[in-house]
Amino acid sequence: MDNMNIDEIPKTHPRYKSLVTREKLVEFFNKGIVVAHGLVAQGRGEAFDYILGEKSHDFALEAEKVSVAYLLISNFPIISVNGNYAALAGEDVVKLSNSLNIPIEVNLFHRSEERIRKIESYLKDLGARHVMGSECKKVKLSNLEGPRGIVCEDGIYKADFVLLAIEDGDRTQALRNLGKKVAAIDLNPFSRTAQSAHITIVDEAERATKNMIKISDELMQLGKCDLLKITESYDNKSILSKAFNKMLVNLKDAYDKGILINF
Repeated sequence: MDNMNIDEIPKTHPRYKSLVTREKLVEFFNKGIVVAHGLVAQGRGEAFDYILGEKSHDFALEAEKVSVAYLLISNFPIISVNGNYAALAGEDVVKLSNSLNIPIEVNLFHRSEERIRKIESYLKDLGARHVMGSECKKVKLSNLEGPRGIVCEDGIYKADFVLLAIEDGDRTQALRNLGKKVAAIDLNPFSRTAQSAHITIVDEAERATKNMIKISDELMQLGKCDLLKITESYDNKSILSKAFNKMLVNLKDAYDKGILINF
């Protein structure tokens, strides 16, 4: 399937969605939006998605609902977008941002101003109304070394709630240490990001963002008191435990069916 156009992938192929995602990432890599390291991250996440059955489970939907509630009640929420998140779910990120009137900040681990501008331009072409990253006044997070600590003063720096995806654990923990609430979309519940976030959405980035768009339509009808009840009842350790258990159940089922063999 080298150099195959997405339109050439037969929809009857059993791995159609996976192949489309791979081709999309390669396309965005060639555009300079995704870096090679992001391709590795996608492969790792996809492996966990296989184990989870490539669908959104109840524990993911619960975390997504709580994340939307926080987006609605926070004083200054923001959606942090990197190259992979833009490539995988750019259209849905823009829909979520615009419908809730929440800004997007482009923030990269493998940072270059050129790539930030490319991602900003891509999101604006999709209709994003409020994207920052290249032209903003930049400040350095005091507790995070390296380029990942460079953020927009009127963006992540002043945000009280940050929704992020496909992240590194150091920044997630640094944001927590600064008193910010953090929701992370991460298919790997063992990762530092998943373990550090207040809310861990163990789901694929595109599915998770689509789910949050649907959930937002429902929660926007609620008052602040009802939204607070949703957030106050949340237990992230329980969510991670459910994700771990689901993986164990699926692996045991595969073993019982003879798909896994005992070495």
